[in-house]
Amino acid sequence: MDKRVFIVHGWDGYPDEGWFPWLKQELEQRGFQVHVPAMPNPAKPKISAWVTHLAKNVGDVDEHTFFIGHSIGCQTILRYMESLSSNKKVGGVVFVAPFFTLNLKTNEEKSIALPWLETPMDFEKIKQHATRFFALFSDNDNDVPIENKTLFEQRLGAVTAVEHNKGHFSGSDGVKDLSSVLNIILSL
Repeated sequence: MDKRVFIVHGWDGYPDEGWFPWLKQELEQRGFQVHVPAMPNPAKPKISAWVTHLAKNVGDVDEHTFFIGHSIGCQTILRYMESLSSNKKVGGVVFVAPFFTLNLKTNEEKSIALPWLETPMDFEKIKQHATRFFALFSDNDNDVPIENKTLFEQRLGAVTAVEHNKGHFSGSDGVKDLSSVLNIILSL
């Protein structure tokens, strides 16, 4: 059975941003099928549109299906997993710059982000669909407060790590490869 990886970009992101092309190539060289879907209206992401789009791209899941999310892509994966039927399990999930709280600066940011922050999630249901969650943070991320590290540990039992000086792990932060994420996927 082929291992499939779905990389879900973040708010204002796109499939060829930052470290996504590098990771896709590295995983494909190791025999993975890698999909990096262009999410709908990335400038104004909406929960229902993103979860529906991800579900259409993924199709059926099994223990050979893995997810990697960046920022709001992590929220999308969580909400997608919450929607799975009870007998479905995935191989694992890696979150990069994930959040349950955000530093929001403008009213526009608040109007886009608040549904993602305020719409509740059933963490027990999400945990039924995967036993391995990893969350990666940066010590100088201006968008995602470091308190999210503890929240991911508490809510999902995630194994967490903090990298130095990676900002929000975006292409605009100069992050073009992310060997820690590659190593996590290869270890699953």
